[in-house]
Amino acid sequence: MLKHLLIPLDGSRLAEASLPAAVFLAGKLGARVTLLHVIERDAPQEIHGERHLSNPNEAARYLDEVAERTFPPGTEIEKHVHGEESSNVAGSIADHIAELEADLIVMCTHGRGGLRGWMFGRIAQQVVNRGSKPVLLVQPSGEEAPSAFNCRRLLVALDGNPEHELGLKISAWLAKACGADLHLVMVVHYSSTLPGEQAATARILPRATSALLDIAEEDAHEYLHRHVTELDSAGLAATAEVRRGDPVPMILAAADQSAADLIVLATHGKTGMDAFWSGSTTPNVTGRSTIPLLLVPVQGNMNPN
Repeated sequence: MLKHLLIPLDGSRLAEASLPAAVFLAGKLGARVTLLHVIERDAPQEIHGERHLSNPNEAARYLDEVAERTFPPGTEIEKHVHGEESSNVAGSIADHIAELEADLIVMCTHGRGGLRGWMFGRIAQQVVNRGSKPVLLVQPSGEEAPSAFNCRRLLVALDGNPEHELGLKISAWLAKACGADLHLVMVVHYSSTLPGEQAATARILPRATSALLDIAEEDAHEYLHRHVTELDSAGLAATAEVRRGDPVPMILAAADQSAADLIVLATHGKTGMDAFWSGSTTPNVTGRSTIPLLLVPVQGNMNPN
């Protein structure tokens, strides 16, 4: 698994923020790399303040240059320019995932609305929504040169749903390949942080809701302890914690305090980004995190073994 990395590039320095992660993972995983550029129909003359690559030959030369200056000798690299103009770049990238048989997409999060205006970029979001393979999203640092990428500690957010444990299985495989530690986190709401209909129920039945959430916290400790024991028996270093409150700030705080290099989230890859806990967790974590994120779709035929 994760033996073929697909790297979409639009020719801008912002998009190249994904390259350090691609170089690191290609080396650690022994993976081959495909650099992809999609010619956009009616493309603007500039993108992110730089000239847009709208000519297939120019795009091919750009990918050759990126491969030569970025990846060390011996890396197996392919370059693919989709020369037929596309009005749906995200859809074309998603189609190439299957066509090129990629296992992992590594890309930068940025949209036309501006880097800080919409960190979870339009194209990146649609690729996640439409895809069936994990997507590694890297946030640009704003510096001239892309930030270095490391994979020493992975924070894996869980919610107790067995369907979402695919993210943990892939994280364990990646941690073993990279010699990384795992830190598992599970967030249990307080009555005051429950969303939607659950909040309405909590107002009607405050004591019962509080008692149920306390029980959920105890169950979370047992659930994480079981997984830590399994990971330890597999020779992996793992820790875990249960936090209380709103999942988004709790995940971000846990990642910061544990010095995580990567946050792993399971997602249902549906329109609206229906993810675990609530439909807003994944895009909100992505939009607020400066740490790279690995989004693992729970549908599809991803086999971690």
